[in-house]
Amino acid sequence: MNNKPAALQHIRVLDLTRVLAGPWCTQNLADLGADIIKIERPEIGDDTRSWGPPYARDAEGNNSSEAAYYLTANRGKRSITLDIATPEGQQIIRQLVLQSDVVIENYKVDQLKKYGLDYASLALIKPDLVYCSITGFGQTGPYAARSGYDFIIQGMGGLMSITGERDDLPGGGPQKAGVAIVDLMTGMYATIAVLAALTHRDRTGEGQFIDLGLLDVQVAMLANVGSNYLCSGKTPKRFGNAHANIVPYQTFATSDGHIIVAAGNDGQYRQFVQAGGNPELATDARFLTNPQRVELRDTLVPLLAEMVRKKSKAEWLELLEQAGVPCGPINNLDEVFADPQVQARTCTIELPHPTAGTVKLVANPIHMSATPPQYSMPPPLLGQHTGEILQQLLGYSEQQVVQLQEKKVI
Repeated sequence: MNNKPAALQHIRVLDLTRVLAGPWCTQNLADLGADIIKIERPEIGDDTRSWGPPYARDAEGNNSSEAAYYLTANRGKRSITLDIATPEGQQIIRQLVLQSDVVIENYKVDQLKKYGLDYASLALIKPDLVYCSITGFGQTGPYAARSGYDFIIQGMGGLMSITGERDDLPGGGPQKAGVAIVDLMTGMYATIAVLAALTHRDRTGEGQFIDLGLLDVQVAMLANVGSNYLCSGKTPKRFGNAHANIVPYQTFATSDGHIIVAAGNDGQYRQFVQAGGNPELATDARFLTNPQRVELRDTLVPLLAEMVRKKSKAEWLELLEQAGVPCGPINNLDEVFADPQVQARTCTIELPHPTAGTVKLVANPIHMSATPPQYSMPPPLLGQHTGEILQQLLGYSEQQVVQLQEKKVI
């Protein structure tokens, strides 16, 4: 918490998303000050509310109603339960749209059209609306109607073809990333697109439709590996913890654990082998340049591996730090959150919670001098703000709210 202004405190977002990609975007916007109204199904809510264990625990160690998965992407939002399949629910959405700047949804293509809640319908009542739709495959193309899940997209989009140990080594084969990286990156791209569309709206008064597909994002995320293919026409292979274009840039086993060595240039390579007591490798004509080392990786890497095994992890980290060679340990999460740099950067926060007492969350990594992220509210309970939003924002009476409850609209 701080007293500085929030960058997006003038923006209201109607959040019709669930699971991870959409909620990750709207949590980013919430951290930057936007008022996020999260629309959830009555009684059920966001699927991730029940994706546990683990769950948040209260002071006595008892499970709360909120799964840790849900908590990761929903702070700073207000929750309203609403059945959008009912005419009353659809009317409430339209009323909220008139009070909002942005709508973000991750329904299947055309699913909201039957309710009159698609972009074309809502733009008729609010022409300057920014409307972001997140789907597995985008709004066009032969796969548009398919459901898209992060794991499937990692496979289809090529990530698993380049992730995992080499096929000719023990344990070789395709491997997904340890977190839902495509969902997270889609949420990040959505954040960027929404902010760009709001800037355009502020300049011109024109709203617009944003079409984001997980597969598109995965293809974009191939980055240099995708560029390597487009330039060479050669299908990349899996390299495990090694790098396709740089040697040595990989993990090595020490006498008591593993380290990462990332020698990104010829000078750092020379410093690495000199620190390891093998100066002859620094002057060996076969390994003087990175292209040579990449070409002869199967000759060089075993020599380096033998050198690294002679010292402990701590010895290597100290030697390489002194030599200016990029290196690091492979930490488990105990070690990550105990790391002095992680602690110095305030990478975790605690927020009061209605049922868990307090919840510990990973902080937003953005650091801004004038408008830093703010953490105003914990992830909401299901429907926690339904009455508040209907009465204070839309002017519904208490009796009208009760009637909607009786009809199971909310």
